[in-house]
Amino acid sequence: MSKLIDITNKLNFEEKPSVRVKNVDLAINNDAVSILKLAAIFEDGNGKSKDVIEMYHLLFDESEREKIEKLKLNMHDFNALISESAKIATGDLTDEGEVQTPATT
Repeated sequence: MSKLIDITNKLNFEEKPSVRVKNVDLAINNDAVSILKLAAIFEDGNGKSKDVIEMYHLLFDESEREKIEKLKLNMHDFNALISESAKIATGDLTDEGEVQTPATT
């Protein structure tokens, strides 16, 4: 019989990262399936509008998208929101909003 190790206490099922825009807090989806799909989009690197919309739908649930639409962001700001949210969802940003770099020894 193989050994079974329960890692449940090492996982976080309740908390999603969030981003604040104009005093509106937006929860970001960071589930593995969404992040893998995001990674595939970034890997293609085409930057097409349909890719941005797909990332938008992967990162934000409908209720969060409704909040975003009410913000009336211009395209530059919208792209920044998607880009920064993707970095947060994948763990590429610190809590202070800085890009994480591997520690050098």
